[in-house]
Amino acid sequence: MARAPAAMHPDTSDSSGSVLGHGTRVRGRVQGDGDLRVEGQVEGDVTLSGDLVIEEGAQIQGNIEAAAVTIGGALTGDVSARGAVTIRATARVAGNMGGAEVSLEEGAEFTGRIEADFELPAELTGGRSGGR
Repeated sequence: MARAPAAMHPDTSDSSGSVLGHGTRVRGRVQGDGDLRVEGQVEGDVTLSGDLVIEEGAQIQGNIEAAAVTIGGALTGDVSARGAVTIRATARVAGNMGGAEVSLEEGAEFTGRIEADFELPAELTGGRSGGR
């Protein structure tokens, strides 16, 4: 049986995902099964099975649910991530952040609450692991 060249079969495991480019404005709910990079503006909730990257200069007004979230632009809304939430130095964020881990780079503007599960070092727990 003949087989088509690999280029003819898109790799569905490719994590490059989709891009909402500069100058693009979306109003309404955004949902997807893969990764998304936002360079433009979104006014509405974003729900993804993959990762979300909000680039520097991009804006989202709405709540976010994704595997992991990296914020370099402006976000007004709450984030619920199954993995890491990273707030870059260029970010302006107003909302509550929840994820397996949340990191905030020096210089970022952040207003809200951070909720994350974490393990305390053994020396702080008297040898017991776990904490909140």
